[in-house]
Amino acid sequence: MTGKIIKGIAGFYYVHDGRSQVYACKAKGIFRNRGIRPVVGDNVEFTILDEQDREGSIEEILPRKNVLIRPASANVDQALVVFAVTQPEPNLNLLDRFLIMMMAQDIPVTICFNKTDLGSQRQEEYRQIYETAGYPVMFLSTYEQTGVEAVRRFLRGKTTILAGPSGVGKSSLTNLLQPEAAMETGSISRKIQRGKHTTRHAELFCVEEDTYLMDTPGFSSMYLEEMEPEELKDYFPEFADYGEGCRFQADCVHIGEPDCGVKEAVAQKKIGQSRYENYVLLYQELKNRKKY
Repeated sequence: MTGKIIKGIAGFYYVHDGRSQVYACKAKGIFRNRGIRPVVGDNVEFTILDEQDREGSIEEILPRKNVLIRPASANVDQALVVFAVTQPEPNLNLLDRFLIMMMAQDIPVTICFNKTDLGSQRQEEYRQIYETAGYPVMFLSTYEQTGVEAVRRFLRGKTTILAGPSGVGKSSLTNLLQPEAAMETGSISRKIQRGKHTTRHAELFCVEEDTYLMDTPGFSSMYLEEMEPEELKDYFPEFADYGEGCRFQADCVHIGEPDCGVKEAVAQKKIGQSRYENYVLLYQELKNRKKY
């Protein structure tokens, strides 16, 4: 049979058969000998050892479309990063770090702002900043259940990373999309009691046929992958349109140089002020890391 690994814990890999069943599987020793480690999102061939207890053995890991290091996962199509419009106020520096991290791994990102029912005068400002930067932006209220169907259409037929800081409504969204998700994780915890006490890792939920949502632990800080400070500007897509207006062209890092097209675009509000300020902070962070 073929299936998809939705969770790995305590040496067991839980494989969803694409329909409704989840099997607790061990991986054959041959993978260790080959230096291959199964990860969440892997498509696998497995043998059922005990149908009643839903136990099996992973025989083969099918070719991967991609592999992410953080969170450790495979075959991811896209990311949905969730922040609240208010309560808590969105940390745009943290959001920009996540966008860079996903861009570095070639994962397209859509930004979703939740809690529109609480109201925010900055809602359109957030849309303008990130749509100008080239990112699709969605708004929803899990409390009023508005915008949820648009999210469902966005997820359909894909494997999507759901990420964002704690307290923004990721769990509420997951429960609206797949009410059985909590029940499924509860049955896994009962089967392997140790599972309740281990650090949370990435976990996939089957929302509907061929549609998986990867819940990740809420993040509160994020360090960029190793990159040269001069490479950072390439991870701000909106800079590309204005870089040709720089006196020093490709050598301009858009900070201290005169006659900079990007800085001019910021002054004219064609690039979000917060995006540029976060770029400068991250550039200095990378530069200081290299120094020490």
